[in-house]
Amino acid sequence: MNKMTDRKVVLVTQKTRLQELIRRYNTVGQAQFYVEHHGGDFGDYLAEDRAYQSAVEQAVGFLEQYGRLQVLDRSLLPDYLFGDGDLVIAIGRDGLVANTLKYLTVQKLIGVNPDPARWDGVLLPFSAKDLPAIVPETALGRRKVRRITLAEAKLNDGQSLCGVNDIFIGQRTHVSARYELQASGITERQSSSGIIVSTGLGATGWLKSILAGASGIDRSFGIRQNLQVSGSFTWESRSLYYTVREPYPSHSTGANLVFGSIREGEPIRITSCMPENGVIFSDGMEQDYLEFNSGAVATVGVAERVGNLVV
Repeated sequence: MNKMTDRKVVLVTQKTRLQELIRRYNTVGQAQFYVEHHGGDFGDYLAEDRAYQSAVEQAVGFLEQYGRLQVLDRSLLPDYLFGDGDLVIAIGRDGLVANTLKYLTVQKLIGVNPDPARWDGVLLPFSAKDLPAIVPETALGRRKVRRITLAEAKLNDGQSLCGVNDIFIGQRTHVSARYELQASGITERQSSSGIIVSTGLGATGWLKSILAGASGIDRSFGIRQNLQVSGSFTWESRSLYYTVREPYPSHSTGANLVFGSIREGEPIRITSCMPENGVIFSDGMEQDYLEFNSGAVATVGVAERVGNLVV
């Protein structure tokens, strides 16, 4: 079969809930028994899987004709080396777009919603049937591309990690994280559930839930306000927000540096005081992390590179 181009196209996929259950319980029948035994609707799992597999088949059907196709499962992203000229397509939920974008450099990413009736798809403006038009237009530079600001954590040993939605700095377990935070010219030793650094893209995710919780606490004390970041904090904004989760004030730890903006070129600095289990990870990818134990110092700020999301 003659290809339309010799360009490599990478299709990033993810396992459905049904596939995850089958991996755990070995067969569809055993998965069904588990779900229904706990009062769940197994038919919903089947419907979701059918819609997803149908969308993937439709995407593969076109992409195999278009160029050199590589299908890549989400779990392999941390170890995959993308070529600068690769065209990348993520088909799944919004989180898959974020998970993929953090491993790209100059490549353009197309987000495909496999089931618009199920997923809102803020980062998934296209369906599988749109690909025959969108892919060639993107390859020719005729599609609008939004330059997404990323966060980056750099360690004093040279390691680094980027985040598309957010970066978490804290303990791998639920015990308190201990560290020293330096921000806005102030240094404070803290004990907390960790620090979240959020991008404009992630403002509707973890950051939104943190602010919603804080607003609810205020209302319980009769303070009527709805905490939210500025409407000018967009996907392209060259700034970030940091939030300290559940800071604990004591004789040796403070709770004054709990929320603030991180401007480009002015990163926050975090020094680990944790002998073990300290970690830094991003976008919910806990298996791809940096160790952050005693002696480690992280600077967290706006990344130089950006993500290129086709819209």
